[in-house]
Amino acid sequence: MLETTDTTPTSGRGAPPTWLVVALACAGQFLVVLDISVVNVALPSVRTGLDLDEQGLQWVVNAYAIAFAGFMLLGGRAGDLYGRKRMFLVGLGLFTLASLAGGLAQDGWQLLLARAVQGLGAAVLAPSTLTIVTSAVPEGAARARAIATWTAVGAGGGAAGGFVGGVLVDALSWRWVLLINVPVGAVVLAGAARWLVEGRAGDGRRLDLPGALLVTAGLATLAYGISQTEAEGWTAAATLVPLCAGLALIVLFLLVEARAKAPLMPLGLLRLRSVASANVAMFLSGSAMFCMWFFMTLYAQNVLGYTPLEAGLALVPSSLAVVLGSKLAPRLMRTSGPRAVAVFGTLVAVAGFGWQSTMTADGAYLTTIMFPGVLMMLGAGLAGTPLAALATSGVPPQEAGVVSGLVNTSRTMGGSLGLAVMSTIAAARTAGDRTPQALTEGYALVFRTGTVVLAAGVVLMWVWLPRRAAVTS
Repeated sequence: MLETTDTTPTSGRGAPPTWLVVALACAGQFLVVLDISVVNVALPSVRTGLDLDEQGLQWVVNAYAIAFAGFMLLGGRAGDLYGRKRMFLVGLGLFTLASLAGGLAQDGWQLLLARAVQGLGAAVLAPSTLTIVTSAVPEGAARARAIATWTAVGAGGGAAGGFVGGVLVDALSWRWVLLINVPVGAVVLAGAARWLVEGRAGDGRRLDLPGALLVTAGLATLAYGISQTEAEGWTAAATLVPLCAGLALIVLFLLVEARAKAPLMPLGLLRLRSVASANVAMFLSGSAMFCMWFFMTLYAQNVLGYTPLEAGLALVPSSLAVVLGSKLAPRLMRTSGPRAVAVFGTLVAVAGFGWQSTMTADGAYLTTIMFPGVLMMLGAGLAGTPLAALATSGVPPQEAGVVSGLVNTSRTMGGSLGLAVMSTIAAARTAGDRTPQALTEGYALVFRTGTVVLAAGVVLMWVWLPRRAAVTS
């Protein structure tokens, strides 16, 4: 069973209610995922306010994403060795302070630095959220429901980003897409400090610094290369050099880990079928699913003429659908098993992506945004919960944090790579033509590509995922 071996209640109090522990962990996850997307709608106002050029605007997004992906495994292992509550508090504290600094930034470099520190805080915080949830709830139906809540909150954070950003920018200013994290973060920090109990599964080992440096540098360099594809293309030296360097560093990391006495990521974990297959499935699904919000927002604004707030409101049904799917998944898992539910959810998403690929330049809201969006996100919610449950099942307690970090890394890197590839596909189809018809053709091709990717994911899940979640003794 996935639980900590050294759990000490704080201040002599009894254990807090399980629902409160899950709620605090999910609140931290919501903030982390929300900040991946909430800034997008504020970028035009940021450019005006801080006089940033196009490259600077790109780095407002990428500074966060690169730091987030690059430090994720390190954050997960630190939670295992030094305490999950402690890393939750450190990560959330960094995230909250960086949000304040970003909201008050007077120059572009100050905002970029704050966004990078936000990403670092998120990388420390995110693995602890899932580990705290799985450690607080016993293996079985109760844990499946808790993971479903964590999945729904995370997906809802990404879905709510455009809507929340639109409301804040229209009602206040771009600064509030960052400043809103400060009061929320402070409340969650106070609750976590009081109610979470410390737990660590480490055995006194030191952090694997060579492995940490290599994987962080490798993922960060790879993420940087991915971020260059939209501006430079896939064949430019500015793209190929960091991509190759990042892959080389990751290969070197694997070689070092194979010989380390106390590795950052024990490679034996990848021999667990549930861990390896679910993470690959998450990477593949994330590469298509993450793009949905981005291109649906662009379609609504650039083609149909919606305002940022109207575009956010248009996607509210999709946001509710992903929550519904996440909450339905545990019930279906009890009767059909996680593999069948993951496959079924992905098939629902395939239907939604296929429908969305038929969009037109004068499409009606119900048939070109609402109904296909609901199908895509209902499928995402149904598939995400069993994949997260499989990815964390059968794992020794001392490795829980690093596996939770791997789950987040797979999803985040899949989304980053997918967005870069899909943006290139859309740009190639439009060939610089900014007319509504040309843009629609580019966006439609993106959703056709996503349909193929997810269909391949269905086959992979059916063949490779185990029928049932593994359980440790």
